[in-house]
Amino acid sequence: MNLITTTADLAAACDRLAAADYVTVDTEFMRETTFWPKLCLIQMAGPDEAVIVDPVAGGDALDLTPFFALMGNANVIKVFHAARQDIEIVFHLGGLVPHPVFDTQVAAMVCGFGDSISYDQLVQRITGDKIDKSHRFTDWARRPLSEHQLAYALADVTHLREVYAYLDRALAEQGRSEWVQEEMATLTSPDTYRLEPELAWTRLKMRVRQPRDLAVLRAIAAWREREAQSRDVPRGRVLKDDALYEIAAQKPKDEAALARLRTIPRGFERSKSGRDILATVATAADSPKETWPEPPKARQAPEGANAASELLKVLLKQVAEANGVAAKVIATSDDLERIAAGDDDEVAALSGWRRELFGEQALALKEGRLALTFDGRKVVTLESDEPYALAPKSQRRPRRRRAKKGSNTEAAAGESGTGAETVD
Repeated sequence: MNLITTTADLAAACDRLAAADYVTVDTEFMRETTFWPKLCLIQMAGPDEAVIVDPVAGGDALDLTPFFALMGNANVIKVFHAARQDIEIVFHLGGLVPHPVFDTQVAAMVCGFGDSISYDQLVQRITGDKIDKSHRFTDWARRPLSEHQLAYALADVTHLREVYAYLDRALAEQGRSEWVQEEMATLTSPDTYRLEPELAWTRLKMRVRQPRDLAVLRAIAAWREREAQSRDVPRGRVLKDDALYEIAAQKPKDEAALARLRTIPRGFERSKSGRDILATVATAADSPKETWPEPPKARQAPEGANAASELLKVLLKQVAEANGVAAKVIATSDDLERIAAGDDDEVAALSGWRRELFGEQALALKEGRLALTFDGRKVVTLESDEPYALAPKSQRRPRRRRAKKGSNTEAAAGESGTGAETVD
């Protein structure tokens, strides 16, 4: 096993891997007690070799610059499975987003392997190999690591070579390579990984709705973000989300008022953080009205939108099954609700390959130019250039319903001597 703990060995390995068309990449990290992920291992594999980089054992003597240079090499495809957290680590430590990137989890969804399939399941379905997951909850920061732990870590990139080759070929055969490339645009955008404190409030649930309350929420969420980043602790270790909502709603003006809040830890009001919060609240509450954020507009669904949304769910399932694509990657529940309500601006399901696959049919269904019906046991679609329309009720053929034996209707018919069937 090629275990790297020096900068020279890392540089040599990265030079060799840079000559390949692709490199599979995975990381092991710890984050339970920190804001920033603590990088513990880097695993990489090209077509002909696989290496493990140990930044913990290497310590300050190991400079990761060669690794970051490889991640930024536009001539080498970086292959990950569920890449977001791995890319976040590279962005935080190296200041760059790997490019180009191929995420096998996204590709698997496009190729019909279901929603968010796990790595071990994907490996087993494609290669037939079963990965030993007994070290899934390893403390990767502890040294020394056993041979079994290192072998487990390395398997995350060696099997990934076969998975990548299979999915890349399948996408090309199905004409869907560009679909995955579209998905990689968001995954490789630096904006995805920037954690600007001033935007921290936008990631919270909007439990306060008044503009002044939102101004306070924005300010204290930014304070918490800066505190968590500078102290390298999880946000919840600074203040829980519920505390932010209560502070924004109550806007305490002194220590006594802050102490009365049920979500504030005992003694917090007397700490430096407590004083900082009070000052932040005061500044935000007294800020000019024109600087307050606008509350998010509540979408009022028009009459019939809920039923339309349910129909769109059926259509989505039909399209996903017919095309072998995971429904989750085609459209979200929010997409369906917005289409049903006529709020079509910037709906992901109505752009790019999603519009071609599903979006156009969704609009046609809503406009009455497409209908859903059963063919045997499957839901199928019927299309028309003109909207489907029901005949006026007076022109519909009556549906005959035979009276149940022994019912009051049958008894009444017998008494009248007509024996007539009821019609509705």
